[in-house]
Amino acid sequence: MAVIFKVCDWLDDRDYLRLREFSDYLGRRSGCSIFAFRLSALNSSRLREYVEYIERLGGEIVEGREELEARLAASETVYVKPHRDGFLLKSMVRIGDFLAELRMRGLVRYSRLHQGFIVKPYAAVDALDALRRAGLKVVDESCLIECRERRLEVELNAELRPYQAEALQAWLSNGKRGLVALPTGAGKTVVALAALAEVKLPTLIVVYTREQMQEWLEKIMRFTSLPRGEVGLFYGEEKRVAPVTIATYQSAYRNIELLWDRFSLLVVDEAHHLPADKFKVIAERSLAPYRLGLSATPYREDGRHEYLFGLLGGLVYEKSVEELEREGYIASYTIIPRLVQLSGSELRRYRELKKAYQVLARGRKVEELVRAAAAGDESARKALQLLNEIRMLLASSRAKLEEARAIVEEELRRGSKIIVFTQYVKQAEQLGKLLGAPVLTGRMDKRKRRLILELFKKGRYRVLVLTTVGDEGIDVPDANVGIILSGTSSRRQFIQRLGRLLRPGDGKVARLYYIAVRGTQDEATMKKVLAAL
Repeated sequence: MAVIFKVCDWLDDRDYLRLREFSDYLGRRSGCSIFAFRLSALNSSRLREYVEYIERLGGEIVEGREELEARLAASETVYVKPHRDGFLLKSMVRIGDFLAELRMRGLVRYSRLHQGFIVKPYAAVDALDALRRAGLKVVDESCLIECRERRLEVELNAELRPYQAEALQAWLSNGKRGLVALPTGAGKTVVALAALAEVKLPTLIVVYTREQMQEWLEKIMRFTSLPRGEVGLFYGEEKRVAPVTIATYQSAYRNIELLWDRFSLLVVDEAHHLPADKFKVIAERSLAPYRLGLSATPYREDGRHEYLFGLLGGLVYEKSVEELEREGYIASYTIIPRLVQLSGSELRRYRELKKAYQVLARGRKVEELVRAAAAGDESARKALQLLNEIRMLLASSRAKLEEARAIVEEELRRGSKIIVFTQYVKQAEQLGKLLGAPVLTGRMDKRKRRLILELFKKGRYRVLVLTTVGDEGIDVPDANVGIILSGTSSRRQFIQRLGRLLRPGDGKVARLYYIAVRGTQDEATMKKVLAAL
């Protein structure tokens, strides 16, 4: 439909030529000059400017007003479409200047092929905010950012503790993105379910182990109004995509091409794993504009937590063990170092291995040895083998095992429930026999693992030996004593293990024993970890 306007006031040559830039002159009628908008002008990002110029000359639209209004609306609208690399922003308006800051940070780029801007998924909220501040209308054709058609009927059936409410508000204020760091046992899952109830959009929850999948499912059923049919488990043979889908890291990574564009909220449990080379693909490829990371210990020794923060929206809330202890939300605790001596034969073997290691390592750090070994350096590979032998020797020293048994016997007389932490399966099995306790390992059948955990929770077992599987979110409540024998070279792992013991309880004081071998790297590691707390 043609859009025709008239100007009845006198037009000088300058005004006439300006009007002819975007319209055709049709002649004079009843003392007025008549013009018709060219089609190119109606499709121009400068359409509003043309209309305002006509109004300044006293002109008015005489035909096609509805068409003009529709064209004006389109000229001031940004359309959001899904794209393999994020979201594609298309508009008749020149929007590059409004996105300048995001472009400088590498979060937005222009695509000549698509004639629009591509924004990374985790920056979509910032991009749309910038466009709205510029007075533009945004239409979400992806139906991932703002979509009534996909809204979930879900409410939270729990009352948040004050710090949980603070964490939720910090996340909401950050555009529904960010990482929440709370100690193990402080209720991170409930914070995530509160976020789900706020967003009310399809959600992908990524967890580290299959046991965690079941725990999340149980808590969703317990703390939200979602029916079971709205929640899907995605792993192994069972791969059901539902409005709320729980997947393991491995399953999400392997099937990201199926999951990438189906969810608006991405929840990442044990988020410190995300920067791993293969797992980061989950956050990089997912289109989810809203993101929530959960971790007891987001800071990584390799410094890659900075990349993690970027993928999820930054660290928005953190509460330490000490703060929650002071506020009465977790049990008080004490850390008890115990030093033991190697036997004569063990000490001789330790010195032999250490000397051989130093010759091969040539002063290189462990990270450097790992890189060199991966590149084919035989001396680095042998050095790492020797280092593992040293760690095994220290972990399995007879004095450590005897000290652990003495602590267990003493704590059982007090009525304690005890978790013994170790890195190595062989040592765990030795401890299990020595203590008469069940052993939980990563390669154990999941049904047997679940049964052992259930019996420990009920008090049928009062001692439980865990390998590193116990550091990844398995819910082991009610223990009040922990014993560390090996595998805690990082502050992150130590805090996770401490968190296993810090559930609220009347007058409960948790005790964490750290057994190390005197005069060895074992003692040095213990001192380093404790100094970092």
